[in-house]
Amino acid sequence: MQHMNATNDTDDSAAISCATCEACCCRLEVLLMGEDDVPTRLTAQDQWGGWVMRRLEDGWCAALDRNTLRCTIYERRPNVCREYQVGDYECMGERLRLLPSKPIHMHTS
Repeated sequence: MQHMNATNDTDDSAAISCATCEACCCRLEVLLMGEDDVPTRLTAQDQWGGWVMRRLEDGWCAALDRNTLRCTIYERRPNVCREYQVGDYECMGERLRLLPSKPIHMHTS
């Protein structure tokens, strides 16, 4: 096993799962596209006039269940969220940025 750092592109998505994820991506701004079908109460207009997922004062997505860290609109989540892959480079980068004290263990072959 090794610790992943920001320059390491080793990927093993099995190391991060729904049970260990901690919803780091739910703190990112999510731009909504025309085909997204998100409940209006969970959206907001950004400073440029585009529509985004509404975020709470602390930066978390308004659709996140804070007790379970699961999406409350999973079946209707935006395409950006659907395409975000657990355990890929962007995911690991966000984890390192938001959870720097928690090392990421990656399996190597």
